[in-house]
Amino acid sequence: MTKKFLTIREVSNLLKITDSVVKEMIKTKVFTLQRDKGSDKIEKAQVDEWLANLNEHEVEQLALNRSVCRFADYFNRKNVFLDFEADNRYEAIGEMSKFAKELKIVRDHRWLYKVVVAREELVSTAIGNGVALLHPRHFHPSKVKKPSILFGRSKQSIDFDAIDNKPVDIYFMLLLHDDVQHLFSISYISKLLLHEENIKNLRSAKTKTKIEQLLTSKMLN
Repeated sequence: MTKKFLTIREVSNLLKITDSVVKEMIKTKVFTLQRDKGSDKIEKAQVDEWLANLNEHEVEQLALNRSVCRFADYFNRKNVFLDFEADNRYEAIGEMSKFAKELKIVRDHRWLYKVVVAREELVSTAIGNGVALLHPRHFHPSKVKKPSILFGRSKQSIDFDAIDNKPVDIYFMLLLHDDVQHLFSISYISKLLLHEENIKNLRSAKTKTKIEQLLTSKMLN
C-alpha cells in the first residue's frame, strides 16, 4: 500500500538527494510538515505534485543536488586532512597515503604511495590553480576497502610539474572502484573548480566542516 506520508529520509531517498536538502526545502516552504502518528512528515502528494510541476531551473537544481548526494557517498568531513607538512610532491603523496590508512580505506599506505607515485610519474595530475587530483593508474577494489575521495591541503605550495607551472597545495585523492565512479568524480570536482572563488575558499577554510560544506553545499533554490 502506498504511503500517504513520508519521513524526511524517505523523501531524500525518493528524490535521491541528501536529508539537508529536504530540510532546506521545508525551510523555504517547498514542502510543509504535517503530524502523522506522533511524527512530523511530508505528505507524499506534495512531493508528487512538486515533481510534476518542476520548471527548467528546478530540474537543473534537482540534478545538481543528486550529484552532490552521489559525491557524498565517497566524501565526508572525516576525509579532510588540513595543513600537513611536506617539502615535495613525494612527501605530499606519502602524507595523503598515510591518511588513507588512518581512515582504514587501505591496509598498506606503502602500497598506495607506490601506485600513486607510479601514476604521477607518467604525467602530473596537477590540473592548474594549485590543485592536484591524485589517483592510482588502475582500479584496485580488492585493496581499497570502500570507494572514497580524500581532500588534503599542505602548508607549503609544492612544485608538481603542473600544466600552468603553479605549485600545488590542494589535493584530492581519488580511491575508487571503477570507471563510472572515477569519471563522475572527476567531472564533479572539475566543475566545482571552474570557479576560482571556490578554490580560494577551499584554500582559506579553517575547519573540516567548512571544507565539507564547500564541497557538498549546493541547495535547491
